[in-house]
Amino acid sequence: MRFGRRTHTQETHSVNQPTAAATLVPDLVRPAVEGQPAIDVSIEPSKGWHVSHLFYVFDRAKLAQLSSVTRAEGIRHFIETLDPTTQEAPLRLQSWIVPGHKADFGIMAMDPSPLRVESIHQRLLSGPLGHTLTASYSFIGLTEVSEYVPNTEQYGQRLIEEGEVADSATYRAKVQGYAAREGMMRKGRIEPDLPPWPNACFYPMNKKREVGENWFSLPFTERSRLMAEHGRTGMTFGGRVTQLITVSVGLDDWEWGVTLWARRPDFLKEIVYKMRFDEASARYAQFGPFYTGYVATPEQLLTHCRI
Repeated sequence: MRFGRRTHTQETHSVNQPTAAATLVPDLVRPAVEGQPAIDVSIEPSKGWHVSHLFYVFDRAKLAQLSSVTRAEGIRHFIETLDPTTQEAPLRLQSWIVPGHKADFGIMAMDPSPLRVESIHQRLLSGPLGHTLTASYSFIGLTEVSEYVPNTEQYGQRLIEEGEVADSATYRAKVQGYAAREGMMRKGRIEPDLPPWPNACFYPMNKKREVGENWFSLPFTERSRLMAEHGRTGMTFGGRVTQLITVSVGLDDWEWGVTLWARRPDFLKEIVYKMRFDEASARYAQFGPFYTGYVATPEQLLTHCRI
């Protein structure tokens, strides 16, 4: 099964090269703040990647009208478009079989270039099967390292606040262990790999802005405390569930996107249920539609959908 990670040599496409898309950026910008360095103009983020979740439904009536030749050509084009190993593919590309009526299949794509991510959608629609597809949902965002992820010094202070004795052997071991994995952890959040696990789930979410429950009116220390509690619950699922949080503030209708992968489907249910009891969720979270998926190759996807 392909899980959508291309090699390092394939990952060098246009990240630091000007593209035709630069013409999309207007030159009518305010001057840089005095004393600050000029910032290059780009559609690629300063850090991290663009992320897109796309969900589709097949129109069975239109599929039935295709000739055998057109259907065969459409299948070939579909498989090629969703092949994560081709030179045209985004750096990360994964397809899901989606149960239920919301969608027949889903796609997750990540790349520094938003146009390379978006090209998957356009290539699907422009192919022989394009007119038989309806996009039922989409969500875009960016990878990020959350402001609530502590650096090593902040992690040490948090341990003390939780009762660890500063400079004790246990304290030093925990701080040293965190320092050793911090760099890899941060890189894994802005340039993530796709885990080789077959069960997946995606949902968008917001933080509340209601009287008495306004997340954005809380002081940072309180928000950090709540997210630390939330994170501890998530860590109890280590080795069973992994997650990717993408930010969509100013980019889409919801503020964050949550993607989960699990070794077994019931682990998805368990982690979402248990984390609902954390104060950060119980008081301050609002959730959008949930899309469950089972990771599949394009060939497996088409076979399952009887195409």
